[in-house]
Amino acid sequence: MPLQGPGKLLSVYLGESDKWHHQPLYMAIVERARREGLAGATVIRGDAGFGAHSRVHTANLLALSADLPIVIQLVDTAERIEAFRPILDEMVQEGLVTLQDVEIVSYRHRKG
Repeated sequence: MPLQGPGKLLSVYLGESDKWHHQPLYMAIVERARREGLAGATVIRGDAGFGAHSRVHTANLLALSADLPIVIQLVDTAERIEAFRPILDEMVQEGLVTLQDVEIVSYRHRKG
């Protein structure tokens, strides 16, 4: 699908241990975004971070954190992102969601 021009970047910040119906929440969001036809989703795992509870989570072996920070980034047209927001609101019980205007310069894939 050719995609170029104005778009939206929806970022979801949550913990690695967050669940949705016994599945990691980040994977549930990615799978749902794919089913809904969004252009793309990327999951980024952080080495360290803190959120609303101000508790630092880190990949440091001495800390043994099992709840590393996760960011999911979803990019598509404003209309598709807006249509996905109610689904996301239902799925994300705790975390941070941000929305930014972006200019989609290129979105390509090889045929085959």
